[in-house]
Amino acid sequence: MNSREITMEIRLAQWTQALKERKANGESIDEFCQSKGVTRHQYFYWRRKVLDAACEQLADVQNKSSLPAPAFTEVMLAEPISQGTVEPNFICVEVDGYKITAGSAYPTEALAAILCEVVRPC
Repeated sequence: MNSREITMEIRLAQWTQALKERKANGESIDEFCQSKGVTRHQYFYWRRKVLDAACEQLADVQNKSSLPAPAFTEVMLAEPISQGTVEPNFICVEVDGYKITAGSAYPTEALAAILCEVVRPC
């Protein structure tokens, strides 16, 4: 990383913090600009830079993710849970009174995706 990139990273971090503080304080953009001694043009320039950097970081995380692309899976929910045990070599997940059971070899990423769908409010 060269000095220009380091300077940009520092400025992005400073502006990210300043934008968070503005929102937390409930300041208008004009109040913020006046208190920081910057123009509206500078404010919107740096806000765009911060948003672009956040989008790039999100894209990097998604590209590095080892999770498979989202896919549809048929899910059959059992009846409300009654007391009992789970067979050996099975995984059992209980959510909102329902039980999801899968073989222990079932991919954990897929089970996590199913769980997210089950707990997501309609």
